[in-house]
Amino acid sequence: MNAMLDAFWRSVAYCLHPRVIGLSLLPLVLMVGLIAGLGYFFMDAALAAVQNMLESSDLLNSLWAWLESAGAGKLKTVLVPLIVIAVATPLIVMACLLLVAMLMTPLMVRLVTRRRFPLLERTGGASYAFSIVWALGSTVLALSAMVLSAPLWFVPPLVLILPPLIWGWLTYRVMAFDALADHATEEERHTLFQRHRWWLLGMGVFAGYLGAAPSLIWSVGFVAVAMAPFLIPISIWLYTLVFAFASLWFAHYCLAALHQLRWERAQLPPVPPAPPQSPALELPVNPLELA
Repeated sequence: MNAMLDAFWRSVAYCLHPRVIGLSLLPLVLMVGLIAGLGYFFMDAALAAVQNMLESSDLLNSLWAWLESAGAGKLKTVLVPLIVIAVATPLIVMACLLLVAMLMTPLMVRLVTRRRFPLLERTGGASYAFSIVWALGSTVLALSAMVLSAPLWFVPPLVLILPPLIWGWLTYRVMAFDALADHATEEERHTLFQRHRWWLLGMGVFAGYLGAAPSLIWSVGFVAVAMAPFLIPISIWLYTLVFAFASLWFAHYCLAALHQLRWERAQLPPVPPAPPQSPALELPVNPLELA
């Protein structure tokens, strides 16, 4: 617990470092450009698809008629883009996580290593290409979990539990692996994952809830839709900062755990090899057993 809290406060302080703030702008620029391009080509089609889906339901048509009679007919024009944003938000969150893992995490791990663990040996246990494959594979599993659990999101308590839990699991898988990729061997990585699994998962879930916080920007309804060109970059930058903090948190915790593991193993005396057994000490064979 003390190690986790120590890593937490160190990560908060590191987030104020000008280099970390500067690094967070690169994923922001890439994500804004990607969303602008996708929005230009697919936004109209997505809005039309949601509009047709809502109009094809007799129950919803009755609800729209009742809202229009109550003077709230404009709610439909706000609900359609909000649904599109709600569907796109998990994809944006995962894309931000991947960009932070690929672009920021290696540099921030080096920053933590240089400042706290300059003598920690780098074994090169996992290559950069393998880290990308690991992150992409974990993302596919998380997306599959998102799709399979989507019907459960309509149950009020579960919508506050399942998405942050899935994002937390993905954060734990990606950030913990990247934090140890350069310094830990495969055996050390497996040992640390087994020894600290629940702490690492708890850190990931906490980061998952932090990652869900920027989504509250869209809860103001019509105002958020009208200010979408300004709110989208702000929300993406908040996602980037959250995952940058999570990356620093995992780097501090995992590298400290690796340092402790190697220190423990260095304190253990080497196990001497078993002496060869002398033939004179062998037990005599019972002649009756050979008969």
